[in-house]
Amino acid sequence: MSATTALKWFKSDYSGGDGDACLEVATGPDTVHVRDSKVQDGPVLDLAPASWAALTGWLAR
Repeated sequence: MSATTALKWFKSDYSGGDGDACLEVATGPDTVHVRDSKVQDGPVLDLAPASWAALTGWLAR
């Protein structure tokens, strides 16, 4: 079992029920993990919390 398997993944409330084209996020003490909801065994993007905050802030603008 990989380290990311044990994480609690979640999607935005805005993503809808079908799961198409969604990102899932799991947070750890030092890392924010991001993956494609359709490819749960696929690659995971690991970001520092400050980088995640900068990314989501930029996207919100």
